Amino acid sequence: MARSKSPSLELPEVSVSDDGEVRHLHLGTPWIQGSMRVDDPFVIELEYVQRMMAWLLFVAPESVAKRQALQLGLGAGALTKFCHKKLRMGCAAIELNPQVLAVCRAWFKLPPDGARLRVVLADAAQEIRKPEWRGTVDALQVDLYDHEAAAPVLDSADFYADCRALLTEDGCLTVNLFGRASSYERSLASLGEAFGAEALWAFKPTREGNTVVLAQRQPSRPKRAELQARAEAIQARWELPATKWLRVFKPVAKE
Repeated sequence: MARSKSPSLELPEVSVSDDGEVRHLHLGTPWIQGSMRVDDPFVIELEYVQRMMAWLLFVAPESVAKRQALQLGLGAGALTKFCHKKLRMGCAAIELNPQVLAVCRAWFKLPPDGARLRVVLADAAQEIRKPEWRGTVDALQVDLYDHEAAAPVLDSADFYADCRALLTEDGCLTVNLFGRASSYERSLASLGEAFGAEALWAFKPTREGNTVVLAQRQPSRPKRAELQARAEAIQARWELPATKWLRVFKPVAKE
């Protein structure tokens, strides 16, 4: 969570539950807002969160450590920890709720701020309009849900245009869209208005109903063989199921 719907709304209480070897983060409801495998805290546990790393398909693997990632919505810190620890990237996250940050540090192994990592407590919609963020982000990962998890909190064409302005020339946005089909279509239309339909790629929904969409700052259509080679390299280097992604990940616009 990185933004409440109204400044007057109280932030939900953050709680933690353990289910065998997996720890979950909750925001005042049974909805799971993030997860971590207790004995391997820097891997990405949830399938849809793994898919948020699909931007790796569009960059050379050897360039990754020189790049910058930004997460809007910290959740249980899975993306931030993976980009920081596994990919060795520069990382920042924007989170509204100070409880979420405290719980991530206490219960989810989020490292302290340092030279390559910082968490900003702020309203994401306002923070990303600051000039210092523009054109600096290679991988922008957006997972912004309130405690009801019904639809994205920030989901307008204007918001996605602000996101696009953050990206480097070969930068990508990945966003988790969870909710009803009508909500997904509305989100996709907003993304298309900001990025152009040719820039959009989408996964099929997970069993839980999460659909991850990727938007490129500059649209490209890599050949299938190139994507396959990238997927194999991602899987070998970072143990993400990238070769499986290609079976359920396609451009939104027909060629």
